[in-house]
Amino acid sequence: MPVIGVAKFLIIWQENRQVSYEYGRYGNPTTVVLEEKISALEGAESTVIMASGMCASVVLFMALVPAGGHLVTTTDCYRKTRIFIETFLPKMGITTTVIDPADVGALESALEQHNVSLFFTESPTNPFLRCVDIKLVSELCHKKGTLLCIDGTFATPLNQKALALGADLILHSLTKYMGGHHDVLGGCISGSIKVVSQIRTLHHVLGGTLNPNAAYLFIRGMKTLHLRVQQQNSTGMRMAKLLEAHPKVKRVYYPGLPSHPEHELAKRQMTGFGGVVSFEIDGDLHTTIKFIDSLKIPYIAASFGGCESIVDQPAILSYWDLPQSERAKYKIYDNLVRFSFGVEDFEDLKADVLQALEAI
Repeated sequence: MPVIGVAKFLIIWQENRQVSYEYGRYGNPTTVVLEEKISALEGAESTVIMASGMCASVVLFMALVPAGGHLVTTTDCYRKTRIFIETFLPKMGITTTVIDPADVGALESALEQHNVSLFFTESPTNPFLRCVDIKLVSELCHKKGTLLCIDGTFATPLNQKALALGADLILHSLTKYMGGHHDVLGGCISGSIKVVSQIRTLHHVLGGTLNPNAAYLFIRGMKTLHLRVQQQNSTGMRMAKLLEAHPKVKRVYYPGLPSHPEHELAKRQMTGFGGVVSFEIDGDLHTTIKFIDSLKIPYIAASFGGCESIVDQPAILSYWDLPQSERAKYKIYDNLVRFSFGVEDFEDLKADVLQALEAI
């Protein structure tokens, strides 16, 4: 192969005829390998990796919704996403319509009344695990030229293929199931080269770069993703049934249960329902605290999807800065528990949960 000079190589690179890692913020061989693996899992043309899931959400909004544009999202969602939408997007003149995940009529109305750039929703949602009919809403959005992005963090690429169902983009907090070990932060967006390239261009400017060692840890985590998710699907389903039948549990939120409002939809578009189960204790704030403090296996922490079980009381861990009346607007009641089941033995987890319930 003939040797070319540096200046000539730079011209070839600038014309996208040659890959180069000329600057760390633009990528490196390890992050490219991770991007390619995620694209293969999602059936996507392209994937862009960032420093966290929240970073991915912020760059997504800023890249795809123009100043003065309109966004549609859903009532149940990660709180920090809601804060960015409510607090920061209005500074750019961006308005938002917020709909119930199952209210297709409200989506149609928003698409008729506004020039909607993006419909962004989690499916399943956080923390009530509501599900959006991805096939139906993608058809409605595409008729109006609106992009659809699904945050599939709770589902993983193994339990749901959002792109195959019609979504334009799929976003993940890699920190959760994809990493799987509670020891690394990251986020990603996958989709067509055309749309992902728009996001990647802004990402290179903003600089929320994932370091190569973190990319390596995600590659490591993905080697056991199918084994972990299989175990967590099984445990989540069995624990949801056990909790729903227990007299000290008021209500259980899990798409695998017939009592879930989108159970039939979840069965159609998901192959498993994940390891996160949300439920309400039959009691008040302090009764729920006693239940959580009586547990011996899980850690009390804010994440989910890893090998170790994690439990939290959203009213305290994520919403304590709001008065009880404000929390109630989001149905974050004092007795709500979000339990992320890990890969521990089911019988051990069952015994621990039952003894903690008996303690209240």
